[in-house]
Amino acid sequence: MATTPLLLLLLTSVFLSAEITAQLAAPAPGPAGPINITAILEKGGQFVTLIRLLNTTQIGNQINIQINSSSEGMTVLAPTDNGFQNLKPGTLNKLSPEDQVKLILYHVSPKFYTLEDLLSVSNPVSTQASGRDAGGIYGLNFTGQGNQVNVSTGIVETRLSTSLRQERPLAVYVVDMVLLPEEMFGERKISPVAPPPKSKSPDVSDDSNSSKKAAAPSQIEKSGSGEMNTGLGFGLGLVVLCLKFLF
Repeated sequence: MATTPLLLLLLTSVFLSAEITAQLAAPAPGPAGPINITAILEKGGQFVTLIRLLNTTQIGNQINIQINSSSEGMTVLAPTDNGFQNLKPGTLNKLSPEDQVKLILYHVSPKFYTLEDLLSVSNPVSTQASGRDAGGIYGLNFTGQGNQVNVSTGIVETRLSTSLRQERPLAVYVVDMVLLPEEMFGERKISPVAPPPKSKSPDVSDDSNSSKKAAAPSQIEKSGSGEMNTGLGFGLGLVVLCLKFLF
């Protein structure tokens, strides 16, 4: 009877030592893989158009490289597929490849921002599109209070609805509208094509021609009346001479 507790204690110690040995032998978790912006968006499930543009413009690769090599981090504002569908028909197709690049870069800030940071940040916040055009700011303005943050471009304004990622060095926030920069879509945008020269008004031209045509008959009438007066004067002179000879 006395050996039973000793046997249980021995068995327990054996099991514990085996468990400890197994834990020590287990490999430590490896480092996390590199951050991939398209993988984050694919997991979100409503960013097909944005992923396509990131791939065609090669901006997705640029973001991945910069995120994994920069100490500043990055912030991406990701428009949903519904946001792109709400654009006017043909908006994207009318953009040149260079303008498509600027549009996507306008949704990326070269610095990591938490939602709290965006509530107190100094506006306008620069984007990856800033400085690509001479005189173009391409900045974003953030306002809000509490947990709600709004972003404005001067053309559209929307709120940051949810976040796909908030851990440094990358923050990804969902927006329900495509952010259209005023430098590209504003009414004050300067066209690089000079306006065509103004043509003369056809009404003015016709009036001047008609006035010239109307003046011609008047001149003819004046000339005819002059010749008539000259002829009558000559005839009267001959009559007077004839009367002198007769009398």
